Amino acid sequence: MNRNQVLPQVELSIDPKALSRIDFCAPQSYQGAGFLEISTLPRVADETSSVEPGDGFHWELKTHFADSPGSESRQILELAVKGRIHLVCQSCLQDCILELAQESRFVMVATEEEADAFPMEDDQQEPLVASQHFDLLGLIEDEILLSMPLIPKHPEDACQPHASSFGGSDEAKGVPENPQNPFNILKNMKKN
Repeated sequence: MNRNQVLPQVELSIDPKALSRIDFCAPQSYQGAGFLEISTLPRVADETSSVEPGDGFHWELKTHFADSPGSESRQILELAVKGRIHLVCQSCLQDCILELAQESRFVMVATEEEADAFPMEDDQQEPLVASQHFDLLGLIEDEILLSMPLIPKHPEDACQPHASSFGGSDEAKGVPENPQNPFNILKNMKKN
């Protein structure tokens, strides 16, 4: 690709269906931004505890071509995702609002073999295989899922641990003070 060649800039649609089929093999750069509701992201929706007005994710994407030593220019994709989601706090088992943000940079490659050969030391960017029907919506959803904490929790001192999860008071559960030893039951079974 000629360095002095001006490539067309394509503005991406904000329609989620249109984001499922982007032609990243075409010699053009892309830009776009929009908002995705939780309902348009089925894998993210499966993780939510509830959906409130305003929940969802703003996304912004830009691509450009950069020279690579010893080969032709490669398309670089920069994606930023920021938004709000409700998850279950694993400490108190109540609804927990989390603000998530993720910024990623990808290098578009032509084949799976090129992606596998991409240097692993480069933690600033990951390889993505370009296609004529690239699922950008799926990539945005992947980035949201990767930004979610493994164990969602309220901020420190913002919730009380759930009594059942940490063996709260036995009196509250109606458990007698001296429960029967389970090994006595086994001993009696052995005698019979």
